[in-house]
Formats: sequence, C-alpha cells, structure tokens
Amino acid sequence: MAGHDEPMTNLLGPEPTLLPTEPGQKALAAGTSPRDAARANPTSSAAWAAVAAEAAASGADLETYAFARVGYHRGLDSLRRNGWKGHGPIPWEHEPNQGFLRCLAALSLAAAGIGETDEAQRCAQFLADSSQAASDELLP
Repeated sequence: MAGHDEPMTNLLGPEPTLLPTEPGQKALAAGTSPRDAARANPTSSAAWAAVAAEAAASGADLETYAFARVGYHRGLDSLRRNGWKGHGPIPWEHEPNQGFLRCLAALSLAAAGIGETDEAQRCAQFLADSSQAASDELLP
C-alpha cells in the first residue's frame, strides 16, 4: 500500500491532451480560405484539415492524402509540445483538438481511397483510440 507522502497517479491512464487554439483555426473562423490559412499558418492542423477537405470534395485523392498527412504530422508535433506521450485521449469535444483529429480521419479515408489499406486501418484505429467521438463523427 502506498504511503501517504507518495503522489497520486491516474490509474485510468494518461490525462487527456488539450491543444491550444491555433492561429489557423482563428483565420478559418474569420473567413480566410483554407489554402490561405495554411499558407499563413503552415503548422496549423486545422488549416491543413480544411485544405484536405476541399481536395476530397473535388475528388483529388492524392492531394487529399498529401494535405492530410502534412496536417497529421503538424498535429503530432503540437501534441508532443503539449505533453502528449504517444498515447492517450485527445478529446474531440475540445475544439482545438479537432484539426488534428480531422487530419487523422482524412488520412485514413484518403489512404483507403488509394489502396493503402494498412495505413487506412492504422489511422482509423489511432483515431478511435484517441477519441471515439471523433471516430464516430468523421468515419463511415
């Protein structure tokens, strides 16, 4: 049994990671086009997610994949800077997390669309492990 002077630990796993609001999110909310938001804020997952969504809507599968992958990697960088250790919850309900989660979903769908089945499944599982709510919202 732990002594009274030992710190308490979260027995359920790591605490949720809550990203700060990105300038790209603010630019999109102000009506900046996704491409202009990404140009002005290249580290913004939210901006890259919006560009990937535009590409997907136009049927540009390779561009969707590329834009989603950039946003995914930018999001991983941001998560790590904000204490994420490679696993644990990334709540969908926290709006600043949605850019990364949208990129992860877009990457899963785009990978499936170009026949990269293993990557599609890995990303879908990563999304569900990070936020079941995001998976339910973003994946078929």
